[in-house]
Amino acid sequence: MSWLARWRAWREQRLIDRHPIPDALWRATLARYPFLPDTPRLRAMCSLFLATREFHGVGGLVVTDAMALAVAAQACLPVLHLGLGAYGPTRGIVMHAGEVMAPREDVDEHGVVHQWEEPLAGEAMPGGPLMLTWDAVDWQDDGGPVFNVVIHEFVHLIDLGNGESDGLPPLPSAEASRAWLEGLSAAWDRFADRIAHRESSCIDTYGTEALDEFFAVASEAFFVDPDALRAEDPALHRQLAGYFQPA
Repeated sequence: MSWLARWRAWREQRLIDRHPIPDALWRATLARYPFLPDTPRLRAMCSLFLATREFHGVGGLVVTDAMALAVAAQACLPVLHLGLGAYGPTRGIVMHAGEVMAPREDVDEHGVVHQWEEPLAGEAMPGGPLMLTWDAVDWQDDGGPVFNVVIHEFVHLIDLGNGESDGLPPLPSAEASRAWLEGLSAAWDRFADRIAHRESSCIDTYGTEALDEFFAVASEAFFVDPDALRAEDPALHRQLAGYFQPA
């Protein structure tokens, strides 16, 4: 290990030691989100996450320690093996109490400008703060497709690591990138066919919108209900496991 790597490891451990998570708060978070693994690795990464991120409440929302840890614990799941560096330069997390109406604008092929408002539970922006609504973070499973806004938006940050949100995270080679896109595109086709035939799925139907959205919602299912995803699409489960949880 180089001196720089040793220094970084020392600095990270120092931050973890300075930001311990109280036992009662940790247990309460695990009870609220039962898909979280109770591991020292996750707990330590949560400490590092909280030490290096800034939370900002909007509209009078006060972000409590419990709320911040709820976000941190779920955000750390996708990068337990990748490291927090996979999230790029984003350090700010802006939190609203409830749904946000975001102004949108688009110009069609005839040059006509269309404007509308889109309801958002969260949004990841390149280099900018990540937005979440507490109502969505605190939402509990109702037995339908998996919904987890924290995992969804943070996976978008991973996706943005190659410069754009396209369903392709940073990979070590062009060959690996081609294989990833082939596998994910095939899974997306299988999913679209499933939805077209009105078959049930653990993956949210929002995944039909675009490949990057499919990557995000499939990742939600992978971390929150892996058994259901494995049963529904074993090949997709293997692909995501190979990336997020390499042997």
